[in-house]
Amino acid sequence: MSTLTERNEPAGPAGTTARPAEVADGYRAGRTLPLRVELARQLKRRRTYVMGAVLALLPFVLVVAFAIGGEPDRPGGRVNLMDTATASGANFAAVNLFVSAGFLLVIPVALFCGDTVASEAGWSSLRYLLAAPVPRMRLLWSKLVVGLGLSLAAMVLLPVVALAVGTAAYGWGPLRIPTGGALDPGTAAQRLVIVVAYLFVSQLVTAALAFWLSTRTDAPLGAVGGAVGLTIVGNVLDAVTALGDWRHFLPAHWQFAWADAVQPSPEWSGMIQGAAVSVTYALVLFALAFRGFVRKDVVS
Repeated sequence: MSTLTERNEPAGPAGTTARPAEVADGYRAGRTLPLRVELARQLKRRRTYVMGAVLALLPFVLVVAFAIGGEPDRPGGRVNLMDTATASGANFAAVNLFVSAGFLLVIPVALFCGDTVASEAGWSSLRYLLAAPVPRMRLLWSKLVVGLGLSLAAMVLLPVVALAVGTAAYGWGPLRIPTGGALDPGTAAQRLVIVVAYLFVSQLVTAALAFWLSTRTDAPLGAVGGAVGLTIVGNVLDAVTALGDWRHFLPAHWQFAWADAVQPSPEWSGMIQGAAVSVTYALVLFALAFRGFVRKDVVS
C-alpha cells in the first residue's frame, strides 16, 4: 500500500487548480529537525569547544595577571571596580564580566548565531535539509533557538568559572562596591544573575544582526565578522560625544548599564532603556531574517 497521500492545494492563478502535493503518511512539519538534534550537531563542532575553552580560561589568566601585577596605581586615591577584583570571589566574577562585556562576549554570540545558517550553505547541505523536507520557518526557528541557547550558556559559563576560581583564590565574601559599602554573598549572587540576564538581552542586537547576515550569505566568516564589525562601529560611534542624545539610540551606549545593579540601591532606568533599545532592534532584524529566507532561492 502506498505510503503517500494526496493533499489538495488552493486554486492557482486564473482559477486553475494546483497539482495535488504528495505527503508521506505520518509526516509532521513540527517534528522535523528537533531542537535536541540541532543542539547535538552544534555541540559537536570544534568552534563550540574552542569558544568554551577561551571563556573558561579567562579567569585563570586574570588570576595570574593580578598575582604578577601586584597593587594597582590609584591616581587621586580613587577606587574602581578593577581595584576590588581580589577582594572576594564575587568581586572577581564582576570584574570578569566588566572586562569581557564590551568585546569578548560579543564573539560567541556572533559566532553561534551567525555561523548557523551560513555554514549549512557553505557546506552545500542547506538545500538537502530543506528537501528532507524541513520547512524553512522550522529550520530557522530551530537554529535560532539553539544559537541563542549556546550564547546564553557562554555568558553563564564565564561568571560561574570566575566565581569558582575567585573564591578559591581570594575567598568567599561580600561584593565590595567601589563607591562604598558592600553586598552580602547571597545578594551579590542574585545581582550577578541579573547582570548576566541583562548582558544577554543587550547582546540580542548582535545575535539578530549575525543571524540576519547568516541568511543572506553563504560565507560564515562574513556573517560573524560583519556582526562583530558593526558592533565595534557602534562602540566607536558611542564614543563620539558630539552626537549628544543621538547616542541613546545606540545599543552600545547601554552596554555597561548593568553596573547600576551592583549598587546598594540598584537603579533600573538605564537597564530598562538599554533592554528596550536592544529588543527593538533585535525584533526588526529577526523579522527581516525570517522574511528574507522564506523568499530566498536556496541553491547551496
